[in-house]
Order: sequence, then C-alpha cells, then structure tokens
Amino acid sequence: MSVLERFFQDAANFIWGTPLLILLLGGGVFFMFYSRFLPFRYFGHAINVLRGKYDDPSDPGDINHFQALSGALAATIGMGNISGVAVAIAMGGPGAIFWMWVSAFFGMATKFFTCTLSVMYRGKDSAGNLQGGPMYYIREGLGKKWMPLASFFAVVGFFGATPIFQANQIVQATKDILFVPNGIALDNIYLDLGLGVFIAILVGLVIFGGITRIGSVAGKLVPSMVLLYVASVIIILIVNYGEVWSSLGLIFTDAFTANSVLGGAVGALIITGARRAAFSNEAGIGTAPMMHGAAKTKEPVREGLVAMLGPAIDTLVICTMTGLCILVTGAWKSGDLNGISLTAKAFGDSLPGVGPYILALCVLIFAFTTLFGFAYYGQKCLSFLIGARYASLFNYWYVFLILVGSVATLQGVVAFIDVAYGLMAFPTMIGTIVLAPKALKAAKVYFSGVKTSG
Repeated sequence: MSVLERFFQDAANFIWGTPLLILLLGGGVFFMFYSRFLPFRYFGHAINVLRGKYDDPSDPGDINHFQALSGALAATIGMGNISGVAVAIAMGGPGAIFWMWVSAFFGMATKFFTCTLSVMYRGKDSAGNLQGGPMYYIREGLGKKWMPLASFFAVVGFFGATPIFQANQIVQATKDILFVPNGIALDNIYLDLGLGVFIAILVGLVIFGGITRIGSVAGKLVPSMVLLYVASVIIILIVNYGEVWSSLGLIFTDAFTANSVLGGAVGALIITGARRAAFSNEAGIGTAPMMHGAAKTKEPVREGLVAMLGPAIDTLVICTMTGLCILVTGAWKSGDLNGISLTAKAFGDSLPGVGPYILALCVLIFAFTTLFGFAYYGQKCLSFLIGARYASLFNYWYVFLILVGSVATLQGVVAFIDVAYGLMAFPTMIGTIVLAPKALKAAKVYFSGVKTSG
C-alpha cells in the first residue's frame, strides 16, 4: 500500500467516526419523527408525481420529475449497488446489509427534506440561471453569513463528484468478465489506461451536452437496465432458492454480532454499512439535491416526494438483491475477491456462460450513467465557486480523473470517495437541519391542499 493510499484510508476512518454517524443516521431519525412520517403517508401521491400527472412544461427548471429521479438514480444505481455492496460484505460481512437498510430507510426522510429545500431555495448562478443544491439552499435560505459553509460544500463536492471509482470498476469488470474467461489474461497499466481512454471518450460525448442530454440519456437507459438486472438476480435467487431464507437470517444475526468478518465489532459494522449506504443512495451527502434542484416544478414538496423514492429503489431493492445474490451463491466466502469481482463470481456460478455477460452489460450501463450524473454535480460546484462561464472546465478535469481511476487501486479509490462524501455530509446535514422547519411548514401547506383537492 502506498503512502497516499494509507493517508486516505486513515483520513476516511477519522472522518467516518461517531460524529458523522450521528449526523447522518441521527439526522435521518430526526427528520423521520420530526415530520411524523408525513411524506410517507403520500407514497401513492409521490408515484403520481413521478408518472407526470402534475408536470407543467412552463414551470421553472430544466428537466421533468421523472428525468430528475432518473438522473439522480443514474448517479446512485450503479457501482454503489453492484460493486459497493460487495465491498460492504467483504469488509463487514453479511450484517453490513442490515445497516445499509437502516441507513436507507431513514435516508428516505433525509432525501425528502434536502430535495424539498433544493427547490424551495433555488438560487441563480453568475449567468442568471436557476440552480439548486446544498450550496444554494444554504446561501439562499440561511443568508450570507453561512456562505463559508456553502462554499465548503462546493469545494469538497468538486472532489466528491469524481469518476475514479466507476472508471476503476469498469476496467476491472471488463478484465474479469470479458477478458480472463476467454483466456486473455492481460494485466498491465497500458491495458488499464487504454480502457480508461475509451471510457473517457464515451463519457465526453454525453457530458459536454449538458444537463438536458444527461437527463435524456439517463431516462432511457436506467429503467431498462434496472429491469434486466433485477430479472437476472431473481433467476439467480430461484436457482439457489434453498439458501435464500438462511441468507436473510444471516444478514439479521450477523448485524448484531459481526462475527463473520469483524469479530463481534458491531460498531465497526454499523459504520461500514452507513458508509456503503451513503455511497449507494447518497442520502445526506448532497449530490441528489443538485439534480432534483433542476426539476421543472413550482412545488418544492413534489420534488421532495419524488426524491425520497430514490433510497427505496437503489438500496432497499437493488442493493438487497445484489447482497442476496452474493450470499446465496456462497461467493462471499471466497476470501480473495472484492468489489465487482465478487459479484461477477456470483453471476458466473449461477448463470454459467451468460451470467457474466449480463452483469457486464448492466455494469457498463450503470457505471456510465453514474459517470454522466457526477459530471453534472461537479460542474455545479465549480460554477458556484468561480462562475458559470467556467463550469465547462470541470469536464476536462473529469475526463482526466477517469484516466486516473482506470489505473488506481480499489482500496485507494474507495478511501478517497469516503473522505469526500464524509466531508460533503457535514454542510448538507447542518444546513438541512437548520432549515427543516421551513420545509415542514411547506409540506403541511402542500398536503392540506392535496387533501382538499382529493
């Protein structure tokens, strides 16, 4: 392990200590009970909003509700759900999945508040365009004295919106799933870099087209890939149906014993689950509010309702299915695999021949759509800091980081992401907690209107 990798791992362990855990999980619990589960009583209404029942093309914003959720999911349903879950199991054992569930459940309340505020307190960038995100609702909702907190989010968000994990795992998946099984055992930096260049070219063709193209591409690719992936995992679970209930039981028992990997260190297991859940659904991190802040709507609460569906889809459904897939096949016991390699083994064992190729297709689409969404986030952070006219410069930095990620180690990449996400969570959650009364007041007014009209 290099000195730089050790630095990021030590920094990640320090940042993801008790204070941040309390802020994310405790904040989610606070939002859930503070709102008295109010948004969840209108889950059906949230589906209607997502279906476009309340869409108005004349409303302010750039993309519709469905595209906003697809864009946000494009940045969450991806490597965090396929590779990130494998990393969680490898690091913390099956019990880590349980704590991912807990984090995601309360994360739904966090998403509702952060994304409601993102529309409620949209601000204008230096070019006069309407923008949303933690840095804007901190500035617009709390005033100029809170600008240092808003700027801090934009700075760490610039580094948090990085493609290095996705690029790293695309390269690894390509080698593990397509090359090695066919006798092409090429393992050198030139191959990795060549694949990185190819990835950078494909991503550049989309991200230089702006949010409209990103939302359009995500809206077309994400739903079909989710269906394909879910269908494949269901088949794997059917093939291994005898292990499903015991695997579910293992998740629950290991969650409170941590005997599988961590030797009974439940606290460390909770932190592992919270870290990977944050990477999976990003509730409380602050990225999704930037995407949902671009939605065409005059009703902030509607976008909050749509946003809260995100953790339910990407963590409670997709991550659970990935975790069960790895557990029922016994792939997690291999001991020498991590990340996408672990998931690939599970697919290959249960769906010999076609399994690895199905996973490869899903991985590539998920990872690329994630790359598209992250590029948009980084542009918004840079625009906030130095002006909208320079935002497109981020794309060049982003493409360069794809090349870095393609040759970096998985351990170093994961640690770097953990550092950035942990730092982003502090301004996001602090700003949201302070502004929570404003969001709840707007929610009560909105829902009373829904009752009246219904």
